[in-house]
Amino acid sequence: MFIDLLRHNKNVSILLAVLRVYLGYTWVMAGWGKIASGQFDASGFLQGALANATGEHPAVQGWWVVFLENVAIPNVEIFNTLVPWGEFLVGIGLLVGCFTKTAVFFGLAMNFAYLFSGTTSTNPQLVLLSMFILVSAINAGRYGVDGMIMPTLKEKLFATKTINGKEAAEV
Repeated sequence: MFIDLLRHNKNVSILLAVLRVYLGYTWVMAGWGKIASGQFDASGFLQGALANATGEHPAVQGWWVVFLENVAIPNVEIFNTLVPWGEFLVGIGLLVGCFTKTAVFFGLAMNFAYLFSGTTSTNPQLVLLSMFILVSAINAGRYGVDGMIMPTLKEKLFATKTINGKEAAEV
């Protein structure tokens, strides 16, 4: 019942649009701050995550340490580009409501990467709010670019035509 409300109610889509814009603004500001400074370096954050992997109750789990040591740290220059631009592009997608589900999915992936690395900050809040956007499907983008292009796209993808008196989906 609640999920149907999130997915189909036009009044709820207004609330979801406000939520989507808030999340988008948060991501844009985080990404743009890193891009504009031109001095973002994930090395310290990654080393801090490794430091949080020790002790009796480590904040960073061993499997994530393996990822950090074998993928992230050796390729820190790639992550120095991916992180700020990923945050910025997720934010733009959410702000304008374009490919909303895709944007929120990648936002969640980044939030969980930060959480796995032992930091909390605003990440739990962003994860919780993002789940509403993700579950709401197309309704979160109704008042955005998705609301303008998806009906046309759906119409073109699922157009039917009659062949020998029978309807057939046009591919």
